[in-house]
Amino acid sequence: MAIEVVIITGLSGSGMSSALKAFEDLGYFCVDNLPIKLIPTFVELCARSSGEIERAALVIDIRERRFLEDLPQIHQELRKGGASVKVLFLEADTETLQRRYSETRRPHPLMESGVLEAIEAERELLAPIRALADEVIDTTGHTLHSLRRYVTERFKRGRDNRMLIRVITFGFKHGIPPDVDLLFDVRFLPNPFFVPELKNLSGEDSEVVNFLLSKAEVQETISRFSDLLEFLLPKYQREGKSYVTIGVGCTGGRHRSVMVGKVLGERLSTNGFEAKVFHRDLDRT
Repeated sequence: MAIEVVIITGLSGSGMSSALKAFEDLGYFCVDNLPIKLIPTFVELCARSSGEIERAALVIDIRERRFLEDLPQIHQELRKGGASVKVLFLEADTETLQRRYSETRRPHPLMESGVLEAIEAERELLAPIRALADEVIDTTGHTLHSLRRYVTERFKRGRDNRMLIRVITFGFKHGIPPDVDLLFDVRFLPNPFFVPELKNLSGEDSEVVNFLLSKAEVQETISRFSDLLEFLLPKYQREGKSYVTIGVGCTGGRHRSVMVGKVLGERLSTNGFEAKVFHRDLDRT
C-alpha cells in the first residue's frame, strides 16, 4: 500500500507545530523533527504496518542542518519508491516573525547577533527548499488557532466531512495503547477464556460472539457504549477534530475486547462514521 507523506518545513516561527497538530487531527501519524536520514526507513516501516499507518506528517526544519542538502534527494527517492510525497512550506513576513519571537521570548535557532538578521539568514538558506515545495502557506495574519483551522480545512480528504474513527482492541496485560482518546474497559464482562471450548478461540469466532451476545449485560454494555459515542463524537467533530481513536480493552485482548470492538465499529459505520478496527493483541498468547 502506498503511503501518503506530508513533509512540513519552513521558517522558524511560521507555525509548523500548529500545522502538525492540524494533520494529527486529520488522522495523520505525526513526528516532529525526525532526523532526515531516517525518513526513508520511517516511510518503509509505515508501509509495512498492514494499513495501520496510511498517512504521515513530518516536521523538518533548520534544527536539522543537513536537511538543506539531503531533502531534495530523499524527496526524489520516496517518490520513486511509490510514496505520495508533498512538501508544505510555511512562511510569514519578517515583521510577523519578529513579533512572534518577541512574544514567546524564544531564541531563533540561527541567532548570533539579532532576531532580524537570523530571520533573513534563514529565509535565504531555505530558498531552495521553498522552490521544491508543492505548496507554500503564508501564515502572516494567522493566529495559532486560525492556522490550525485553515490547514485542517485545506487538507481534508473527500470524506464528505465524515469523522474517521479508529477502534483499537487490546489486552491490559500488554499495556494501554498510548494514543487513545477514549477508553472502554470491558474486563467486567463474562470471560470466554474460562469456558474450555472457547479458550483457544477469539472474539472473531462465531462461537465466542454468540456466547457473549447471549448475555444481557454484554448487549446492554454495547448499547450504552454506542449511545455515549453517538453523544460524544459530534461534539469532537464540532471542535474541528476529524479523527478519534477508541480503545477497547480486556485482560488479554483476544476475546471480549475483540468482539465488542468489532460490533462498535460496525455500528459506527452504520451511523455514518468512517470506522476502522484493529486488533492489536489478537495473535498474542
